[in-house]
Amino acid sequence: MPRLPLTEPSDGAHPAPLRLFRMVAHAETAYGPWLQYGGSLLTRLELDPLLRELAILQVAQLVGSRYEWVQHDPIARAVGASGEQVEAIEAGRDDDPAFDADQSLVLRLTRTTVTEGAASEEQVAELAGRLGPRQVVELLLVIGNYTAIAMLIASTGLEPDPPLDPSQLTRARDEA
Repeated sequence: MPRLPLTEPSDGAHPAPLRLFRMVAHAETAYGPWLQYGGSLLTRLELDPLLRELAILQVAQLVGSRYEWVQHDPIARAVGASGEQVEAIEAGRDDDPAFDADQSLVLRLTRTTVTEGAASEEQVAELAGRLGPRQVVELLLVIGNYTAIAMLIASTGLEPDPPLDPSQLTRARDEA
């Protein structure tokens, strides 16, 4: 049971499709921009969607966010994650043979960022050499956003919602 009541956006938008959205809707002036930002991270990055989703699952696994895991497991699979990759993340195996070199580096950088508060200089340099500075910054924004969301979910006691269809997320972003 949530520790705070759920609400609906006050701007007359369609009902929020997730409990998370209904919690964030309390922050009325931040709600629309937050949806747009989150939607941009999911749909408008140069970063490969598979790398993004592997990082999000890594965050969910590291911080114990079942809510995020339930939402992003199907999204990760929809953008190309294999069952072996999902299982490896769940088991904490960043260097599993199911991952290529870039994927393993993304998982290690995500782990370091979440557990130590920042990626190492070497990880940032190596990933920038492989993907370029823009994608490194996009990845760090994804990691930070989903870590913050996990903290909000845990602090407010939200239970997982059934997974959304990605088009519902896009619609929520576009209506914000």
